[in-house]
Amino acid sequence: MTPPNRSSKHAKVPAKPLWHTLGTDQTEEALRTGPQGLSETEARERLATHGPNRLAPPRQRGPLLRFVLQFHNILLYVMLGSALITALLGHWVDTGVLLMAVVVNAFIGFVQEGKAESALNAIRAMLSPHAMVLRDGVQREIDAAALVPGDLVLLASGDRVPADLRLVTHKELRVDESALTGESLPAEKDISTVSPDAPVGDRRCMAYSGTLVVYGQAKGVVVATGIATELGKVNQMLAGIQSLTTPLLRQVDHFGRVLAVVILGISALTFALGTWLRGHDASEMFMMVVALAASAIPEGLPAIMTVTLALGVQRMARRHAIIRRLPAVEALGSVTVICSDKTGTLTRNEMTVQRVVCAGHVFDVGGVGYAPVGDCSIDGRTIDVARYPALGMAVRAGVLCNDARLNEDTGVWSVVGDPTEGALLVLGGKTGFTQEQGAQAWPRRDSIPFESQHRFMATLHQDGDGDAWIFAKGAPERILDMCGSQLAHDGEKPLDVDHWRRMATDTAAQGLRLLALACKRADAGKAQLDMADMEHGFMLLALVGIIDPPREEAMQAVRECHHAGIRVKMITGDHAETARAIGAQLGIGAGKPAITGAEVALMDDAALRSVAMEVDVFARASPEHKLRLVQALQENQQVVAMTGDGVNDAPALKRADVGVAMGKKGTEAAKEASDMVLADDNFATIAAAVREGRAVYDNLKKFVLFMLPTNGGEAMVVIAAILFELTLPLTPAQVLWINMVTSSTLGLALAFEPAERGLMSRAPRPPGEALLSGFFVWRVLMVSALMMTGALGLFLWELQAGSSIEVARTMAVNAVVVAEMFYLVNSRFILAPVLSRQGLTGNRMVLWALAACIPLQWAFTHTPLMQEIFGSADLSVLEWAKVLGAGLLVFIVAELEKFVIRRSPMAGRLVHA
Repeated sequence: MTPPNRSSKHAKVPAKPLWHTLGTDQTEEALRTGPQGLSETEARERLATHGPNRLAPPRQRGPLLRFVLQFHNILLYVMLGSALITALLGHWVDTGVLLMAVVVNAFIGFVQEGKAESALNAIRAMLSPHAMVLRDGVQREIDAAALVPGDLVLLASGDRVPADLRLVTHKELRVDESALTGESLPAEKDISTVSPDAPVGDRRCMAYSGTLVVYGQAKGVVVATGIATELGKVNQMLAGIQSLTTPLLRQVDHFGRVLAVVILGISALTFALGTWLRGHDASEMFMMVVALAASAIPEGLPAIMTVTLALGVQRMARRHAIIRRLPAVEALGSVTVICSDKTGTLTRNEMTVQRVVCAGHVFDVGGVGYAPVGDCSIDGRTIDVARYPALGMAVRAGVLCNDARLNEDTGVWSVVGDPTEGALLVLGGKTGFTQEQGAQAWPRRDSIPFESQHRFMATLHQDGDGDAWIFAKGAPERILDMCGSQLAHDGEKPLDVDHWRRMATDTAAQGLRLLALACKRADAGKAQLDMADMEHGFMLLALVGIIDPPREEAMQAVRECHHAGIRVKMITGDHAETARAIGAQLGIGAGKPAITGAEVALMDDAALRSVAMEVDVFARASPEHKLRLVQALQENQQVVAMTGDGVNDAPALKRADVGVAMGKKGTEAAKEASDMVLADDNFATIAAAVREGRAVYDNLKKFVLFMLPTNGGEAMVVIAAILFELTLPLTPAQVLWINMVTSSTLGLALAFEPAERGLMSRAPRPPGEALLSGFFVWRVLMVSALMMTGALGLFLWELQAGSSIEVARTMAVNAVVVAEMFYLVNSRFILAPVLSRQGLTGNRMVLWALAACIPLQWAFTHTPLMQEIFGSADLSVLEWAKVLGAGLLVFIVAELEKFVIRRSPMAGRLVHA
């Protein structure tokens, strides 16, 4: 890269600033800076050119416009249409209730949309407010927004990096980049250059805006500010992503449009036939058509859908899944692919020693997490550590050469300090050598802390006999260089370097992080360590394999998801070998290769669509890669749930059909971009939430199956009366009474239905599946015809018997309502029989709904006030028996139809066809 012309007034950042490929001198030259930093004059000029180091807030719609746009919803159109009809009929109370429901729905949507926009605010909040810089050779603290390319920034432990920096000097710098890269451990930094195509997580010479310095000090040159930083790129990606609507809302929107067209078409046809063919008065026909429309519009659907989803939210909250957006409840039930982060979600986020390789023996270590419980074994046979001196000495070295602490609080174990060092302490606890015992028997005299230049840590100790020992741990290749022998079970032997390198390769291939342990006797009375003591003469004790193990419940949840036909994919910022090993243990991508982010970057969209469906483990993935993978799966007609915890996950979380953020270790940016937050950061909670989502969708389908025959039966009665020139069996007011009673007392009970058995044995429903399958249409028509037969039959029967029109209409109204009461019990199971204790009494809300409906209908029939309002009349015991018979007709035929369908070999296919 050619440096800018020195004659220019101020330096321009090149179009492709691959600063990690330049040496420190080249970077300083390119940005025209030096050991004294920029001058104040130069800084002001660059600030005018590059702008402030902040992320500009996105353009947002005003609150009034956002509120008005909430009414652009088919469900609200249906409710507004219902309100208009009730107003035309003079039922102002019903009109007021419907309009209030419209306003409440719009307000809820307005609030939820306002929460979604705060995801961008959460990213902006990650920027450091202040920075320590060198200007004119003077160290000073400035507002981070005033940083410009070329500034020299000083970093210390605890600082948040204020801009993207190319490091020029450092001392033991470790930076927590998990929010940006997904890497579970702090990244060790140095100043050497890296490859131009290295992913962000491998650019050791860079420190990125928004990340946190956890150890050490450094000096770096600002190479990018504001939207040019890696954090700024994520912010731009997030701002440009439109959240997708859920499958249910797409289905309901389509269903509402079709239903509206059908209702208008039938109403217009009925009006035409009545006025032109039958010669009825136009005003009379208009009121009949209004009654028809009132009977056909599903006024209760929006309310029931909201209640059902809200109940799902409550059930999921009890399972530690916090729903932030109501439609996400159902969307979980339609998920076909779950893309999960690894660390802390599929794994415990607790580093654990699983393998110890000594000369002549390979030991497996049982137990997971930080609880010091587990055995050491060889080929599955538990061993006594005291009989293996090399293992015992290795454990001692790991515990003594250690700065971490292992704590226990009411049975919960945790590590203070480096997680890898914590794993060695846990190994000591499992073998009976604790940190407290080591401190007493082998007191520390001096230490050399870990530094990336020499890649080891060493400590000097004195044993009970007064002898001095040096223990060291570090990178295997570095420790091997320091060793001249190895400790075996039968004494000290010459070091076989090739053997140890083969063992290191074999252990690393299993996805384990490697650490070597060594020891050396020192001169008695030695009180200080220096680098000369570390050059040679060490005895290699062991290679230790450490991994963040998968959660047991996550393994079970992955199996459950696979059984339910849901693909589980791991997309992580960790290394490919580690990801592949963890995936194999979890049953994700076993036997398949892991694809890295660098490979994804080389693929075009068509190739990625193919790979996304075939490969299940993706490693070293950047925010762009995660977003592209989610989009590729969606282009393959998949419904995608995406989990994540970092800023790097936010774009993919927002794009996914269901974004799932971690509640414990997740960043605010991830939480605000998500639809659901896991309070326990556990993948098993997602599987439980999917089950709840499927139950919610089942209950919505059951309500639709219950509601439409109710409306259909009423509509058929009105249509038949018009076509056959009969007196109208139901008045518009009576139609509204039926709808009000069934929606508020009967249909609501189905929202409380428990999940049916075998729910997670079904394949996910096809993403393009209509709300009404062919089977559902058949059942709606069948039950509608049965209700129409009972109501119209009783109406004509009573008229023929000489009863008054009021009695005949009261019989028709009660026939419809009683039929719905019986059909409510049928509707508890779509195909299963309800003639059992569970079927008849398994949902107490159904029993309460029936108990509430009975006195309402009695009042409608027998109280003078209701008779005056609705034109009803008293019924005799015999007439009530006839009404009961009409209800039983629906119940018996519906159960017989279920029996026939169940006996069909294509029963499952019929339900979804």
